Amino acid sequence: MKVRLIVCSLLILSSARPAGGACAREKEGKAVEALFYNGRIITMDPQRPVAEAIYARGGRIAGVGSTEEIAALAGAGAERHDLKGMTVIPGLTDAHAHFQGYALSLANLDLSGTGSFEEILEMVRSKAAAGEKGKWISGRGWDQNDWASKDFPDRTGLDLASPDNPVLLVRVCGHAALANSAALVLAGIDSSTGDPEGGRIVRDVSGRPTGLLLDEAVSMVKRAIPPVSRAEKKRLFALAARNCLEAGLTGVHDMGIGSETASIYREMFDSGALPLRLTVYYNYDEEDLDSLIAAGLVGGYADDHYAVAGVKFFVDGSLGARSAALLEDYSDDPGNLGLLMMAPEELFRRIRAVHDRGFPVAVHAIGDRANRTILDIFEKLPAGSPSGGLRHRIEHAQVISPEDIGRFAGLGVIPSMQFVHCTSDMPWAAERLGEERLAGAYAWRSLIETGCRIPGGSDFPVESIDPFRGIYAAVTRMDERGNPASGWFPGQRLTVEEALRSFTLDAAWAARQEGTRGSIEKGKLADFVVISGDITSIDPARILEIEVIATVLGQEIVYDSGKF
Repeated sequence: MKVRLIVCSLLILSSARPAGGACAREKEGKAVEALFYNGRIITMDPQRPVAEAIYARGGRIAGVGSTEEIAALAGAGAERHDLKGMTVIPGLTDAHAHFQGYALSLANLDLSGTGSFEEILEMVRSKAAAGEKGKWISGRGWDQNDWASKDFPDRTGLDLASPDNPVLLVRVCGHAALANSAALVLAGIDSSTGDPEGGRIVRDVSGRPTGLLLDEAVSMVKRAIPPVSRAEKKRLFALAARNCLEAGLTGVHDMGIGSETASIYREMFDSGALPLRLTVYYNYDEEDLDSLIAAGLVGGYADDHYAVAGVKFFVDGSLGARSAALLEDYSDDPGNLGLLMMAPEELFRRIRAVHDRGFPVAVHAIGDRANRTILDIFEKLPAGSPSGGLRHRIEHAQVISPEDIGRFAGLGVIPSMQFVHCTSDMPWAAERLGEERLAGAYAWRSLIETGCRIPGGSDFPVESIDPFRGIYAAVTRMDERGNPASGWFPGQRLTVEEALRSFTLDAAWAARQEGTRGSIEKGKLADFVVISGDITSIDPARILEIEVIATVLGQEIVYDSGKF
């Protein structure tokens, strides 16, 4: 990307606007006070864990307490909302998601839950028959582990299903994809094409690409797909925001965006078209970094709706695609240690360049070798860090060597977890890792006991956008059918309070936003969710039954199920 283009787009992003953003402007001339009373409010504030009423003014909480004492604060013109005994929790934040990717996926084939490759081929056939010849067909969400045959597919079936339309189908993890021949031709991939750094073009015995691509090889095909128009992106971003609010999410940490996407976000926030709090981490691009810094958009906060928290890096792939970097061979693929997407020395140089400028980094690391590599890098950073306020993060931290578990808290590194990954992976994780390595896999309790705080996320669109599925997985370590009955490695489960904290206070803390978000306290943003049951007292197996009744953002009811 040209530096001149980046600077121009960032000038758009850096335009100042009043605190509270477009939502506050829209409320001019309307009631600026709101009272929510007669409820059971789980505040996440240890000084007052449970309350009955919230008084909000100007988008922030101005009082929390009993209905009687808080009602006395509200003026005659205040909006009044009787909670009728319903439960209220702080607005939930997904601390690791791909909002941009999820939004764009809403226009593509949804392959999640497909039971066979033939089912996917039928979806592609239908799309090709109904569409324009030569137009790209994209989809995401397939997982060969859900099929009777666990083998990765090749392009043969895709070529028959869509001979005239290029096709790219991304695996659920995002680290593998299947392309048909037409897509490979447009991407310039043939038998003579070398593997990109940090990626692999899977080949048959004769050296021809099978169509299966891993990690950076997927990007080679993605670059051949015509870009989505700016207007279409805005439409999809608005739809995605509405879906988030319906799920009870008031905030999302968007892991890995570029300056063009950031400029669209800001335009939408300025016009009031994106009712959500987005905290973004830029994709690392060395050429772009200085321009981002010069514009004040790395490590700085624009306002309460849009925040730039740091820079995102990748070190390995995924366990499902056998590209997560392991210390020893995959148990079900001898000779394969997975992929490091960058040499450790180069990764250290790039991370230090960001760190030395005073900005936090978030690093994708799934395998035990990847996690050790990043912990070693953090350990080599200048004295006094990363615990000196930067709050560096390791995203996923799925498989950790037992001797490395204590290093997270010791180095001040945040393990950012996506709990549903555990329950999605547990049917086949032992095949990949063997029983011995499972001791350090999805080790939430072990990390907490060493002093870590765990921000919770979903990694959507890899997993469902629903945060209650993540809370359920964290508390039960069971799939949605209740298996296994006692939970998978139940000693690593979290309590309901700990899981709720992951999506509230700990998510806010991970992005240095604990002063304004994460709990229902005086002075914080008036973001909260009305739900159908008391999540702290029901049987954990029933957490999935909880419905979002209403979502409140800056004291405004931005989603109403019709039952509020």
